[in-house]
Amino acid sequence: MARNYNRRRKPMADINVVPYIDVMLVLLVIFMVTAPMFNQGIEVNLPSAPAKPIEEYMQQKEPFIVSVDQQGRVFVNKLSDPKKALSLLEFDQIMPGLFSQFGAQTVYVKGDAAVDYGRVVEVMATMQTAGFTSIGLITQPESE
Repeated sequence: MARNYNRRRKPMADINVVPYIDVMLVLLVIFMVTAPMFNQGIEVNLPSAPAKPIEEYMQQKEPFIVSVDQQGRVFVNKLSDPKKALSLLEFDQIMPGLFSQFGAQTVYVKGDAAVDYGRVVEVMATMQTAGFTSIGLITQPESE
């Protein structure tokens, strides 16, 4: 009556992956819900233009963006309160400090399509006076 103790056992390498798939799907749903909330800066109606995206802008995690809304108010995303509207005088006063903090980083301007072009030029001139030499304009791609 010899017993066979060498019966085939279930290998330890079999891992139940169903719980991991469930966790992954929950994380995917959370990401899909929260991703639209990470939009940078202030909501502006950008003008459209047939321009190619700037590769440098696409690669940056948090680019330096100055927004000018429809009423001509100025917003800077690198401030402690990026949703605080600045007057042109306040903007003029803080830009040298921002230049000393961020150096020669490229600054992107989001100007609303309805804002006076002169206001956007004043903002760009203020940045140039503070020392920023690389300034880009953000536009909406033209729809086909």
